[in-house]
Amino acid sequence: MIRALLFDLDNTLYSESTGLELLVVHRMNRFVADMFGVSMEEAARMRRELARPYGTTLEWLMKAQGLSDPERYFRFIHPEGEEDCLDEDRELARMLESIPLPKAILTNAPIEHAERILAKLGVAHCFQAVFDIKSNGLTGKPHRESYERALGACGFQIDTTLFIDDYPRYVQGYVDLGGPAVLKDEMDRFVSLPYRRIKTIHELPDLLATLM
Repeated sequence: MIRALLFDLDNTLYSESTGLELLVVHRMNRFVADMFGVSMEEAARMRRELARPYGTTLEWLMKAQGLSDPERYFRFIHPEGEEDCLDEDRELARMLESIPLPKAILTNAPIEHAERILAKLGVAHCFQAVFDIKSNGLTGKPHRESYERALGACGFQIDTTLFIDDYPRYVQGYVDLGGPAVLKDEMDRFVSLPYRRIKTIHELPDLLATLM
């Protein structure tokens, strides 16, 4: 039985059609390009190939490339106003409010970004806690400690807490710990993967009805 919900934030609570995440990726490529003096295409390749063993681009840059100022990275990747492409989502708020389970956010973004997004969507009140990359010591999903820290702080049990994310690697990280998870696969990119899938977060109540 599911007794709690742990949500990813970006491209999970809102549609990827907003373009917000594409802008974040563009800024990450720009940061890497400027840091190494390479083209945007080469920066994208470096992130795709060299950062893969790490949970995030930031983790790669800090552990393997000598980046010592994560706040400079956060300010560049997540500038104020980035949330302007989003609108208040009253339907999302009503859906979350209708699910009588405790809820928390686990994101690899910094808290400033998470707070701006949740406020713009109008759903901050739906979550009892937000666990960001800073609260996880700058090492986030899919490292087991990130999930365990959030669960422990909230008093959630992994076997009864459903995790929802749009990134297969992060879903797998949770599954590897023995927890139930669902992949938000808006564009049907991952139909061959062995996860429960939803196309939109608004399918969550129907999914929960099959698990409770």
